Amino acid sequence: MRKHLQRLVKHINNYWLTDASFVVLLLVLLFTVFVLPILIEFQQVELIFVNVVFLFLFFTGIWSSTNSFLILLTSSLFFTQLILRFLRFSDLPVEFYLAERVIGLLNMIVFIFLNFRILFRNDEINFYRVIGAINVYLLLAILGAFSFEITNLLLGDSISGLHEFSGLDNDYSAYIYFSLVSLTTVGFGDYIPVNIVSKMISVFLSAVGILYPAIVISKLVGTSNLRKEH
Repeated sequence: MRKHLQRLVKHINNYWLTDASFVVLLLVLLFTVFVLPILIEFQQVELIFVNVVFLFLFFTGIWSSTNSFLILLTSSLFFTQLILRFLRFSDLPVEFYLAERVIGLLNMIVFIFLNFRILFRNDEINFYRVIGAINVYLLLAILGAFSFEITNLLLGDSISGLHEFSGLDNDYSAYIYFSLVSLTTVGFGDYIPVNIVSKMISVFLSAVGILYPAIVISKLVGTSNLRKEH
């Protein structure tokens, strides 16, 4: 039994370290960024399902590295997140929502770092690496959404617009929308940042949205040209 479990763990770890895993992650991220907000807005999903989606993302981060420290870090963040979410849905008269979101933000930062490492772990350029670059971009959008929500929880306000903010998971649709708008530098104007912290987060996302594609494209093209020369 123990050998079978070890073999399963090794198999999962090996898969998430291959380029093929980028496709699965892309499908999950496309759902999380573009479909889940619509389902939340029209109340077609339970809040527990929303939490399961994010927990799955954080869970995959555990398998995205062979470094002992990073495995320990991602495992600790995931299980902390899991415990906090269980406590939130329990009957305890204590609210852990802010702590849960802060841990989620840290989890997302580490997850982006791990995916960036996998993306450029060698000089190989293929279709999967392009997908990996898209994954990191979408993860940055989720990171922005978490940042806006934490700002709202700490300061009592973050962004203002058509949505009536409740301070719970229901607000994700508005936060991810504004995060994407900031990241892509579209700026429709239907939502605006209302304090200096949310304004700086918005500007940061806009700067990253401009610089990230340029850096990734130059890196991929440069690596491709170097391989041709050799």
